[in-house]
Amino acid sequence: MSDIVSSSSQKTPRGLAPDAPVRRDIGIARRYAAERRFRAYGIAAVIFGVVFLAILVSTVVRNGYTAFVQTSLVLPIEFSEKVVDPTGKRSNDPKVLISANYPVLVRDAVVKMLGIDPANRALVREATAMVSDSARIALRDKVVANPAIIGTTANMVLLASANIDSANKGQIDLTADEKDRKVSDRQVAWMKQLRDSGALYKAFNSGLFLSGNSSRPEAAGLGVALIGSLYLMLTVLVLALPVGVAASIYLEEFAPKNRLTDLIEVNINNLAAVPSIVYGLLGLSVFINMMGLPRSASLVGGLVLSLMTLPMIIIATRSALRAVPPSIRSAALGLGASRMQMVFHHVLPLAMPGILTGTILGLAHALGETAPLLLIGMVAFVANYPASPLDPSTALPVQIYMWASEAERAFVERTSGAIIVLLFFLVAMNIGAILLRRRFERRW
Repeated sequence: MSDIVSSSSQKTPRGLAPDAPVRRDIGIARRYAAERRFRAYGIAAVIFGVVFLAILVSTVVRNGYTAFVQTSLVLPIEFSEKVVDPTGKRSNDPKVLISANYPVLVRDAVVKMLGIDPANRALVREATAMVSDSARIALRDKVVANPAIIGTTANMVLLASANIDSANKGQIDLTADEKDRKVSDRQVAWMKQLRDSGALYKAFNSGLFLSGNSSRPEAAGLGVALIGSLYLMLTVLVLALPVGVAASIYLEEFAPKNRLTDLIEVNINNLAAVPSIVYGLLGLSVFINMMGLPRSASLVGGLVLSLMTLPMIIIATRSALRAVPPSIRSAALGLGASRMQMVFHHVLPLAMPGILTGTILGLAHALGETAPLLLIGMVAFVANYPASPLDPSTALPVQIYMWASEAERAFVERTSGAIIVLLFFLVAMNIGAILLRRRFERRW
């Protein structure tokens, strides 16, 4: 009887195969294994992306951090009247001070400091090449600003040439044969002599942020590009933000749901995916060729970037408006508020964090654009600060493109330094967007 009971207790339930529990356990194990593999793939993908991002950032920083330091020379410049104003006409013709032979002043100061025989022209040329050609501009500006300095001797801080700057930063292998490097053995000895005397030193490169573009890498800066980028972002903010928010409010809160609004929504989504170079072609044909706006102007660039950013702002604003619970609208209308009051007094303030986040991210995207700006002429060589958005200018990404296309090795350092500055602004804008969202976000 016990055998009959034990055998009946081990019977498989009706409709279930005898090995079904085993297959069920195997299936569960396989699902768990597939889940573990998927998680491992995801972690591997994240690690893969982080590694390549670290390689990219480390490469840029390694090549560009030295751009924030510049080698300078302190030279006792004798502002000889025989060189600056040999005819004594500066009181009647101030232009005489502009056209003076200032490189002679630099040559005489270098020769005197290094103790070189002025009659040895080869040595004089080699020593003078250690000073940047931009020194004549610095001396000219000094004399024009203060003509009383003529006839006196003053210590002037002048930029070293690009090759001397690279050698002083350790970017040139000085142990290589002299014929294989751009710095001679005599210049290396003079560099040591000047360093020991304190006349040659490295300091923070303020010219990287204050100077305009230049064909000499040691004198090239981002000043014009920073001002141009500021004008671009202000134009985009003034034009794209109010238009984008107004269009979003109308489409989301007031527009009837019909085929026309559906077509508009589809086109807005399509415009957000249009390549940026198409907007550049549009700006070239409409704003420059048809409307006659000045080429290379920040205003034209801002108009083009506004058109490019507008769909992103509309999409982000509509998403923020949809995120506001319908109960807010119903409560406002139930208390007697008009539809306009409901939108502007209740819905819009609650959606503002999402709107600001989308706007900042759209501005950050516009700040890094290059292709549309190239087509409207902002790739022009601009050395002077733009006084208004209608003056010729350039932008940070365009300046990076221009420096990257230069043949001189010293521009590689400047290019990486400019990329670091651009990344800093982009990261700052993204962090600002995150902080604004966390500060004003409401949990429903």
